[in-house]
Parts: sequence; structure tokens; C-alpha cells
Amino acid sequence: MASAAPNILLVIADDFGAYQLGCTSPGGAGFFRTPCLDRFAAEGVRFARAYATAPVCSPARASLYTGLHPARLHLTDFIPGSGVTNPALLTPPWQCGLPVAAVTLGDALKALGYATAHFGKWHLAPDYHYTPGRPMDPESQGFDEVFVTRKPSADADPEGDPHHIDRLTDRTIEFCTRARPTAQPFFCVLAHNAVHRPELAPAALAAKYATHPAADPEVNRPVFAAMVELLDAAMGRLLDALHRAGRDRDTLVVFTADHGAMGASERRKPLRGAKADLYEGGLRVPLLLRWPGRIAPGQVRDALVSGADLFPTLLTAAGATPATALDGVNLWPVIGDVSAPAPHDALHWHYPHYHHLGVGPSGSIRVGEHKLIEWFGPTPRLELFDLGADPGEARNLAAIEPGRRDALRRRLHAWQVEVGAQAMTPNPGYDSAAPTRLHPPAGDAIPGKDS
Repeated sequence: MASAAPNILLVIADDFGAYQLGCTSPGGAGFFRTPCLDRFAAEGVRFARAYATAPVCSPARASLYTGLHPARLHLTDFIPGSGVTNPALLTPPWQCGLPVAAVTLGDALKALGYATAHFGKWHLAPDYHYTPGRPMDPESQGFDEVFVTRKPSADADPEGDPHHIDRLTDRTIEFCTRARPTAQPFFCVLAHNAVHRPELAPAALAAKYATHPAADPEVNRPVFAAMVELLDAAMGRLLDALHRAGRDRDTLVVFTADHGAMGASERRKPLRGAKADLYEGGLRVPLLLRWPGRIAPGQVRDALVSGADLFPTLLTAAGATPATALDGVNLWPVIGDVSAPAPHDALHWHYPHYHHLGVGPSGSIRVGEHKLIEWFGPTPRLELFDLGADPGEARNLAAIEPGRRDALRRRLHAWQVEVGAQAMTPNPGYDSAAPTRLHPPAGDAIPGKDS
């Protein structure tokens, strides 16, 4: 892609939906204020229809780092997953951790001579107990300099830096502006814990949003918006530091999120759904790329893209030829030419799990403007949406367009076979007269909601 390998900085927000940016929040009437990210979007390319490959953390992150779909990796739930009592279906024995044998961006770029670092959330080891050099922790996946953090406890001081936004940004600035004895490029992942719950922000900043006419308790939550503003300010500080160090023009910066925003309301604005489901609100994420002199400013692309596409795209920027056996697709052709062929003819999702937010196991496929969701169960349930006419997924067309419904379902099932997606199986001990109970792993309950 480039005559000289660029530095690469990948910034990943946590639980950050596509419409939490100020420049993309029509349903919030400008509720979210992100001037730094809005400016960043204007200086490069914004993918308006970017999707996570999974609606929860670990599988989506595995896909970002490897270019492989979670269904192919068999890493399909957040680690360690939710507990479930009396399920109708049994969850398959999924991969609880990213195998060391998987080639990550850290591995691939380190092999090309890059200095590598990973700061912040990892969530790809079998548990949260990070140990330097432990298999499946970042050092085993090609990252030389590592600082792992977790989300704060619910009683953390909101007036401090509970989600480590500033601390992680400081570490990233030091690494990216550090004087190096040679022209060695760097690859740095800044994986924020924000804006994942618990929602904590300084009272004065939250109060500014509480008086906004678009504020509400479900989507445009004042404390959440304050966290978004803090994240945005840190991004601005990072970009300014690159500029002062003379590193902005030789650094490809990417901003994205693992999956959609947290929330349980079906009245999401402007999209239905949220984290842990396969409606648009749980899957749509921001995807912004800036590389001055290489990416023309002010571009918006409507092509359907996924988080898995970052692996081949970043390797191509570094001058490598990505492996062909990837689910992700190199995005440089469509970045350079708005009329280039679409990167994907279909996008797929596979979530064979129960989640403690109450969302059932499901799979999905999007082809063009149509999207099918198959809810797994003893009697599968189907939903078909025309996203062009109905972006909020309010009208189920499954009974109205049976031909399209069945064709998409066949394509979804064929893809599941192709990637070796793990199927759920009927639970022989299931008691239909008793409730199915869901609960989060220890230490991850939502006060007032989870039990």
C-alpha cells in the first residue's frame, strides 16, 4: 500500500454505538458532543455502515485482531460468559480465550519489524487475571509493551479517572512520541474501558447533559454522555500530541468500537437494539480512518464493512500481503474509490449463547438492504427487515416475503457450515414449565437489574 511503512494507532472504544458521535447522532438531536472525533472524521474517511462481527466484547475483539469471524474461531461469547439455569438449548463447548496459535495484528506487524504495544482492555484470556507473558495474554500475541486495565468497580470515585481514560492516553502518547534510535515504525492498540458500565463521570460534567432537552434515561443518558465527552477529549489530546511530535502525517490512526452501545430498550434512537443482540443497535459501530496525504479528507463510505476487515487493511498499509484465508477484506480499494466494488456481498453473525441481559441465542445475515434474524430455539423464530425502508427494524416482513426469508435463511445456514459454526443442541433436562434464569458471572452484576 505504502512506500514507507506507516505507524499505526488503533483506538478501540468499549460499548460505543455508531450514533454516539456528535456528527452521526440524528436521533439524539446533537445530544452527544464529540468535537475532537468529529474533526478526526472530517480529516479522513468515515464508514457509515460499519458492523461488529459479534454483539459482545471478546468475540468482536478477537475478530478485530485476527481478521477471522468469531464463528470460525469458535470464540463466540464474552469471557467467561453468562450463567443460565434451565435453558431450552445447550451452549456448545466454545473457545474461552484467543488461542496463541492465532495470528494477530501484533504478531503480524511485529514480524514486519514494528515496535508493538497494547494498552487497556484485553478480554481475550480465559479469565481477567492478567499475568505478564501468560499464554493468551497480550505478550503471547505479539505485543511487546503491555498495560492491562479493567473496568472500575461501581463504587469508584467518579471525580477521578475511574475508567483510566487519561492514564491510558498518557501511556499511549508516551509510546507513540517516544524517540527511537532507528526509523522503526510502531503499532499501538489503545483499548479503552470506556464507555462500558459502570457509568461514572464528574458530577458537573454530567449535570451539563441532564438539562439537555434530548436527555432520557434509556439512550441519551447524562452520565453516559459525560463519559463520551471525556473519551473524546482524550482522543483530541492524543491527536494533538502526534501533531506536536511531527508524527501525525506518518501515522495511520483508526477509531472504532468492539460493538454497539449498552441498553435494553427497544426504543433505541435511531436504531433498535443494543449490546448483546443482533439488531442494528448492538452491531453498528463507528469506523474512522485518518492518514494525512494518503487518505483524502471529508470522505464517507456507505459500503457494508466489518471489524474483521481491519486486519487485512492494516497489514496492507504496512506493505504486507495478507493471507487469503481471512473473513476480513482489505478496504483500501473502497477507501480510494467510492465506486469500487462492495467489499462484501453479505455479512453474517452467529451467537449461540444466552446473555444475562435477557437476549436469546440467534444468528443473522445481511444481504443488501435486507437482514434476517433467526432466533434459535426448539421452534426457531424468524425476523426479516428491509433496512433501507425500515432502519429501526420495526416491521417484521418474514410472513409477508417468505421467498426472500427462506433464501436468506438457506444462505445463513450454508455460511454456518462453511465456517464450522458451532450449533446449539436441545437440552434433555429442560423443563418447559419452569423459568429459564440468566445471571452474569461473579462480580459483573448490574445493580437493580441482575440477580
